[in-house]
Amino acid sequence: MRTPDRSDATTAADAVRSVSPAPAPFSPVPRWTRDPAPGTAEHRAVIPGEVLAGLRALGERADLTAASVLLAAHAKVLAALTGQDEVVTGYVTAPGARPAVLRLPTGRGSWWTLIREADEVARQEAHRVARREDHRAPGAGRGTPPETVLDPTGGGGPDAGALLRITLARRGDELRLRYRTDVLDADCAARVAGYHLTALARIVTDPDAPHHRASLLSDAELRLQLDGLSGPRRALPDRRVHELFEERVRERPEAVAAEQDGHGWTYAELDVRANRIAHALLARGVREEDVVAVVGERGLPWMAAVLAVLKAGCAYLPAEPHFPADRIATMLTRASCRLVLTATGSTATLDEALSARPEVRALSVEEAWAELRGDESPDVETASDALAYVFFTSGSTGEPKGAMCEHAGMLNHLHAKIHDLGIGAGDVVAQIAPPCFDISLWQLLAGPLAGGRTLLVGQETVLDAGRFLDTIEESGVTVLQVVPSYLDAVLTLLERRPRELPALRCVSVTGEALKPDLVRRWFAARPGVTLVNAYGLTETCDDTHHAVLERPPGTGRVPLGRPVQNVRAHIVDEHLSPVPLGAPGEIVVGGVCVGRGYVGDPERTRASFLTDPHHPGERLYRSGDFGRWLPDGTMEFLGRRDSQVKIRGFRIETGEIENTLLRIPGVHDAAVVVTRAPGRPAALVAFCAGPRPLADSLLHERLAASLPPYMVPPSFRWRRHLPLTANGKTDRNALRAGAAADAAAGNTPVASAAAEDGRRPPRTPTELRIAAAWSTALGVPRDGIGRHDDFFDRGGTSLAAVKVAIALDRAISPKDLTRCPVLADLAALLDLRRAEAGSRPAERPAHA
Repeated sequence: MRTPDRSDATTAADAVRSVSPAPAPFSPVPRWTRDPAPGTAEHRAVIPGEVLAGLRALGERADLTAASVLLAAHAKVLAALTGQDEVVTGYVTAPGARPAVLRLPTGRGSWWTLIREADEVARQEAHRVARREDHRAPGAGRGTPPETVLDPTGGGGPDAGALLRITLARRGDELRLRYRTDVLDADCAARVAGYHLTALARIVTDPDAPHHRASLLSDAELRLQLDGLSGPRRALPDRRVHELFEERVRERPEAVAAEQDGHGWTYAELDVRANRIAHALLARGVREEDVVAVVGERGLPWMAAVLAVLKAGCAYLPAEPHFPADRIATMLTRASCRLVLTATGSTATLDEALSARPEVRALSVEEAWAELRGDESPDVETASDALAYVFFTSGSTGEPKGAMCEHAGMLNHLHAKIHDLGIGAGDVVAQIAPPCFDISLWQLLAGPLAGGRTLLVGQETVLDAGRFLDTIEESGVTVLQVVPSYLDAVLTLLERRPRELPALRCVSVTGEALKPDLVRRWFAARPGVTLVNAYGLTETCDDTHHAVLERPPGTGRVPLGRPVQNVRAHIVDEHLSPVPLGAPGEIVVGGVCVGRGYVGDPERTRASFLTDPHHPGERLYRSGDFGRWLPDGTMEFLGRRDSQVKIRGFRIETGEIENTLLRIPGVHDAAVVVTRAPGRPAALVAFCAGPRPLADSLLHERLAASLPPYMVPPSFRWRRHLPLTANGKTDRNALRAGAAADAAAGNTPVASAAAEDGRRPPRTPTELRIAAAWSTALGVPRDGIGRHDDFFDRGGTSLAAVKVAIALDRAISPKDLTRCPVLADLAALLDLRRAEAGSRPAERPAHA
């Protein structure tokens, strides 16, 4: 399991440790039953005669007991069920004895290695028992009994709270599994017994073989995981997305296809504009699969430009006008882009980016359609496996990665959205995602593709939650997609000021882990509106899983759901072999959704895009995410293994931020971690080391010159040296713990500096009210906020500004906070507005 930025993570357990300072280890006993009921049951499995004979021969050859071999097989099963290199189990050393607690290493090596290590641990335990010593390994299982007990004596005895007890019958020819029925069902118990029998058979067959490469799954389970748990197979039309749109144009030319701010384009109008732009591109010599960048704000011209690029047989590359010039230039260079479409007002940083690249031409959308080169479709033939678009995501090496996706994968995702969200001719789909966010494409095109309508919602509206809800309600939006942190803000407003939103019937949530509490709050407020938890990756044409929820889940996590149509998803070990059902492993994705790789980056492509070993001729993408299968056939997300995180729905490689920091003179070392204070969204915190601290303003400025705003940490902490682990690597867990403790205590860098300078506390009622709103939105103590503090210097984000506006009953807007970020100035603005409102004559009652 290796990609360039994952060298310090080797097991599934490490993956979970990387996303939480002190997580609980994976349970060795999978919770696998759809109908939990109190009680116990037993499963018996006969050990085949040839295996028994082989075990006897093995014991005579190496002076081993059957108990030691069974203990080694048991350790291998627990390793497969947990993904860990060390496992813990109860072990009975004498008939009727209380189980001892053993820790068994299960790292790389042969079956012989595993057997000898198990034999040594068992002998040491027997020696301790004989000397009447404490038979528990130091620190092992004190206060928490192991979930499994292995009894090779066949004598029975206490389980010490175990969920699963495995006993070797006195005759030595049968395994008996006694299990709790509130944890396991009969099928799962049978599988676990089968894993033990398979391990014993492999030991007998070839004890010199590497046990870490051995799969314990039966053929039936393997087939179930490789094919039976895949998404439904549905035939795709032999058309491209733009061609299907053209069919809709012929069916309903005068219907409104898209609108923004009360202005709409019919299907025919949108099609004509897109055709004109496509002809202008072709007149400039573009060829099949040439990458054409579109730089502009979201709006109707942007929508026409996207369709035009596809109609011309080219690949669409989004870049946003506010991106730093360096980042735009890097994207254009990496994608070998020679033509850029622009919208009015989008050329400020683009001109700078193009100044050193005279071979790249810019063409405005308005100029393109004013050339009137043709209103009809250019009818460029485009293959299903042709390149459709390139989306750049954050890269750990300091360079962004451009994920290449093909037309078939794009179409499959759009059809999956249309089918699973039930989008049809009467639907209005809100388009609210920025162009650089891959979900922007389906939000833009799914409505018209299904005969419905796209509502383009401007960013200023999105950042004002009240205005956003007004827009959703007034425009009759039926389908909406948001990130969980924004849903939280909108839901808070709905809870304070309920409204009907009568047309809204489906809300999709994506980009971040969806918490059960947010789901419960949603259905309490909107019980009739479906919530769809969507999961996917840019490299797999966006979402690969949909969990369609009609009520809150009954488990601790919100499931990812099942794979969407024509998509296969597997949970695998480091060798890409499926792990047992219910066990943790890496999520890998196959099928039509898998993209080509990273543009201009063969090394990272080779690391993540592989040939599917189970489906020859097809590609497989390694997500770096960890998950497990649930008994109902859905998948559950468990965390990331590498340094990749999601902030407000944007995928970020912290390594890219770190590499950018290291290019700043005076920064000798850097590490970026994520903090997740209770009830607060994830936030980036940068730790820097150097001889003397640099000003936060300088660090902000240098990072903002190369990175988009969502990748610039609001907080910086300086150390003379960063903490190291025992093997000399940066101790990120220590940094996370320190950042979390500081956040809980309100000891932000800015707060500490201001305290030393003598912060002046808020003094007026308005200042105190604003400080309370800031405290909630920023997750810092109220008494740590001064009247001269700057909201954004304290870690404020656009989403936090939305929450402040809601807390202040929309007396101010997020734009007001941007203009007046200092608390005292914002309070003065609010007081002024109240005074002006009070001086106006009261409106006469309607009945007067």
